[in-house]
Amino acid sequence: MAHSNEIRTAVRAAYIYDHYSLEAASAKYSISYNTVRVWKKKAKIDGDDWDKARAAKRLSDGGLGEITSQLLEDFALLFKATVADIKDGDFTGLEKAEALSRLSDAYTKTMKAAAGGDPKIAKLSVALETLQLLAAFIKENNPQSLEQFAAILEPFGVQLNAHFK
Repeated sequence: MAHSNEIRTAVRAAYIYDHYSLEAASAKYSISYNTVRVWKKKAKIDGDDWDKARAAKRLSDGGLGEITSQLLEDFALLFKATVADIKDGDFTGLEKAEALSRLSDAYTKTMKAAAGGDPKIAKLSVALETLQLLAAFIKENNPQSLEQFAAILEPFGVQLNAHFK
């Protein structure tokens, strides 16, 4: 079944701007999860990386600190679960030491990555934040133009994302 561009755009927006999972976005619009995965994959091939756009949106919402905090929180939960698995698992002492060594290396790399960041995502987040400010300005000062602005903004967002790819 073919779906309209409006539905595709709405699913994309739910994933990127509303932070829905792909599963939740597909359920919200009654589209199969596999269809949405195909849309996302095809969009990436066409230069519209939904994950980069989502990361940039998140960055523009709360800054790098929030993303870093979330990354570190996710990693800490995984780290804790892995340590528990190592302790409770049926491993030799040498296997436990090797696993802990690898986990320690992953920790070091994660911390180093958290200290840096992708400059392209940072630039895209500034662009998205600017567009959000413009939308707020139009809403407050020229509300009759808001609908037209929204109609232009969505396809421009795709182009903007491709530019910072």
